[in-house]
Parts: sequence; structure tokens; C-alpha cells
Amino acid sequence: MSLAPLIDAAPAIPLHAFAAMAAVVLGIVQLAAPKGGLPHRALGWGWVALMLVVALSSFWIHQIRMIGPWSPIHLLSIFALAMLVLGVMAARTKNIRRHKITMVSVFFGALVIAGVFAFMPGRIMHAVIFGP
Repeated sequence: MSLAPLIDAAPAIPLHAFAAMAAVVLGIVQLAAPKGGLPHRALGWGWVALMLVVALSSFWIHQIRMIGPWSPIHLLSIFALAMLVLGVMAARTKNIRRHKITMVSVFFGALVIAGVFAFMPGRIMHAVIFGP
């Protein structure tokens, strides 16, 4: 295992990857911790900020080009941004059920499932974990 492929990549890539890794850790804490109190809200805002960095930084990553510089992964980023807004709005309007479903869906869709694809052969994270 070596961080060299990640560190040597274009600046948006390590920013994206480290924010995603932090969001995974913080997301797991949020899923396991008690809900509704000040710690949940504070950590939740931190997680939303990390997810904004993950989604927004993806627009400067063009490793997979399918439609000009874009790929279906960029559609996931747009979707994640929209869902983050909806999840925050649901919490602020006390629609806790919708908030929970939205945020858990963003966690699993934008971090877990998309993260699995980041470790496919030929991708930078694959080289980080398994070598070139």
C-alpha cells in the first residue's frame, strides 16, 4: 500500500479522496451515535460539508471521459448535491423520517457504492491499495 499514486495525482483527486474517506468515517459515527442532540447536529453539518467537498471536487476530475470531459459519475455528484439540500431541509422542517432516508441514501449511494467503483483495477485508489 502506498499513497504515492494519490499524492501524485491532480490536486482535485487527493482532495476528493481524503474528503470522501473522512465522510465515510464521520458517516459511520453518525449512523451509530444517538440522534437529535447537539452532537448529532454538529457532526451532521461537518458531514454535509465533507460531502459538499466530495461532490464539488468531482467536477474537476476527468479520468473517465464518456461525454466530453464528463462521465455518469458526475451525474451522481449532481444527485448527491440535490439530496444533501433535501436532507438538510427535511431536518430543518422536522421531517425526521425523510431526513433519515435521504441522508442514509446519500451515505450508501455516494460513498459506499461509488467508493467500491473507486477501487476497480486501473483506478488510482486501486493502485493505492494494491500497487501498480
